[in-house]
Amino acid sequence: MTKIIKTLLISTLSLIFILLSTAYLGLHLSLPKLSGEFRSGHLFESVTIERDRLGTAVIHGQNRRDVAYALGFAHGQDRFFQMDLLRRNSAGELAEIFGEKALNLDKSRRFHQLRKRAENTVAKMEPKQKLLLQAYANGVNAAVAEQSLSSFEYLLTGTSPQTWQPADSLLVIYSMYLDLQGNTPKRDMALTQIQRLYGEQMLAFVTQNSPYQAALDASLLPTEEVLTPELEPQLLATALISTIEEPLDIGSNNWAVTGALTMSGRAMLSDDMHLSFAVPIIWYRAQLNYLSDSGDKVQVTGVSLPGAPAIVVGTNNRVAWGFTNAYIDTADWIAIDDKEPLTTEIEEMKLPGAQSSVEFPIQLSQFGPVKHVNGQDYALSWVAHRDYAVDMELMGLEIISSVQEGLALATTFGIPVQNLMLVDSEGNAGWKPAGAVPSRTNPANVAQLPETFQGALWGIDETELPQVVNPQHGRLWSANARVISAEQSSRFGDGGYALGARSQQIRDRLFESEQFTEQDFYRLQLDNEAKFLTTWHDYLINLLSLEPVRFAKDIQFIRDWQACACADSVGYTLVRSFRAKLIDASFAPIETGLQQINVSLSPVKRYLEPAMWQLLEDEPDSWLPERYSSWDKFAIQAYVDSTEELLGKHSDNAALADLNWGKVNALKIQHPFSKQMPLLSFLLDMPTVTGFGDSFMPAVQRSSFGASQRFIVQPGLESQAIMVIPGGQSGHPLSDYYRAGFDEYANHQSTPLLPSEILHKITIQAIH
Repeated sequence: MTKIIKTLLISTLSLIFILLSTAYLGLHLSLPKLSGEFRSGHLFESVTIERDRLGTAVIHGQNRRDVAYALGFAHGQDRFFQMDLLRRNSAGELAEIFGEKALNLDKSRRFHQLRKRAENTVAKMEPKQKLLLQAYANGVNAAVAEQSLSSFEYLLTGTSPQTWQPADSLLVIYSMYLDLQGNTPKRDMALTQIQRLYGEQMLAFVTQNSPYQAALDASLLPTEEVLTPELEPQLLATALISTIEEPLDIGSNNWAVTGALTMSGRAMLSDDMHLSFAVPIIWYRAQLNYLSDSGDKVQVTGVSLPGAPAIVVGTNNRVAWGFTNAYIDTADWIAIDDKEPLTTEIEEMKLPGAQSSVEFPIQLSQFGPVKHVNGQDYALSWVAHRDYAVDMELMGLEIISSVQEGLALATTFGIPVQNLMLVDSEGNAGWKPAGAVPSRTNPANVAQLPETFQGALWGIDETELPQVVNPQHGRLWSANARVISAEQSSRFGDGGYALGARSQQIRDRLFESEQFTEQDFYRLQLDNEAKFLTTWHDYLINLLSLEPVRFAKDIQFIRDWQACACADSVGYTLVRSFRAKLIDASFAPIETGLQQINVSLSPVKRYLEPAMWQLLEDEPDSWLPERYSSWDKFAIQAYVDSTEELLGKHSDNAALADLNWGKVNALKIQHPFSKQMPLLSFLLDMPTVTGFGDSFMPAVQRSSFGASQRFIVQPGLESQAIMVIPGGQSGHPLSDYYRAGFDEYANHQSTPLLPSEILHKITIQAIH
């Protein structure tokens, strides 16, 4: 028997070894070739692709179209599966790979019919842009064809790579619309249903203007207290306390100073774009070198978005640029009745397998696609549905020579509207909204009636946009809150602005000094002081002091909180969690009613800060559940609940000391596959890192969200510039570039923008 067991054990171990060896060999065979020569009939002239220690793709070509081919080749080698997911995400085609579990997400995407829109846009494009997208697609497809074995993601899913088309690059831009503006329609729908279910007074109460305001012109929106609405007793009686998901402040920080505030006399820019994290990270380092149409040498260095042939954020040695999400209102719901003529289109959604598919009907109106909510039909008019929503005009930034030239281009960009920050080597700095903005003049927080719909103006891309150039004090900033003046606010609306605390903190830091270096800007990017939570900290100390014996340990941890989102701060965790729980508990009656119609307060949770403080000051009886004798008792229970939840999740022995922020908010950047197959985590995920930063401060970081890059530059001094990215260039786990650069990001070290010593070189010869 022992011999049999031994034989079986050896056989099993041998089989495991063979399987692992086969898997490793397969992975190794799917690695792209990073050095050598290739040939292509799609090039005018030969191109080269070099890579340094971080995997930066350094591309040299004689013209922009050939460079687009080479960038497509590099993207295709390193990131094709991630590009595939981006196009499928916006097109609603993920179920074709992942099956029925992706159908609900696909349906939400098909509602917008973005593949049809992308294909129609390509068909109407001017020839120069269309040919450039085709050149890029040719490069992508050539790289995929050169692989001897498909990447492991396709092997695991049993699928095959599909050819890249020019329209797919526009789908990648649409994917950014979904990320950056996807909450705007949800926000307006939530406010519409609050108005319907709870009345105008409740709507006014939850949408009070934030006291945290940092517009560039220092203008303020009124913050007078509105009347606290009475809650109906049955609302309170039926309320279920559930977590109102906290919306992430998608969109970033950027700021700039003019040359008057630097030693060199050149202006300086900082940009860190905040997005959800995955492996690989969304951005891709690249430097493009080519001749312009007029024969001038062009060198542009920055980050690209795999799937598109442009440098998104970067510098051309004369001008540098960066973006934050502008949150101008670009979407409206229109309440329609049964007299409105509707048509139905059927979207066929493919599933794995040759014959398998699902039909998804979409109702369309003259205003846009139609959604049924709480017994009412609503049509969505969204800028992403317009012909001017996507194009490749962003590439014009590569050849500008001044801030003014960049500002003039801003209104032509077919991208989700962004706060464009520009600086140049002459010391100028400027800001302007850049991207697709509808010309309609009546943006609304709640659904409109058909007679108020400005259909003709919706069809026109707005060209009259505000801008600020070289302010007298020499400083510009944006961080997803309102940047435009109070006077302009009603014209451009609110598409889901951030609370404003982060903007204020950045603005205030910029006025603490009269001269800046790149390292000064980097320290500001890493500023995790908890200015916003200070009032909550003081309130919680006073609250728990009502029962000093019961909460003695808690009070000590909270007093020692260090006033920062620091890794070893337990007090920060307790304060932050308490605030969120108290908001959840206080607004549970409203959230319960909204959830019954599949709507949530989540898209407007950040707006509840003024209303929450008003409740604590007014202590209205109609909002206080019957089981509590006072608001203090209610708030204490919210603290107890939040702390018990934390302990249950993060401590094995109910010890408060286990709740340090670094552990609770640990940075975990995961590959999509490891979330479904945890055994792959060791191979696919980035190392877990102690948490640092939070939501309402410049150093934005949650467990899988934060600064997707950190960029600081003075044009003309690129050798001093910084570009830090939380992950490597390659999506292949065996590549040297899979994790390159992550450690520097995790340890708050800077990596250079410019490429270092070249380690690999590909030459692609043109065949004529």
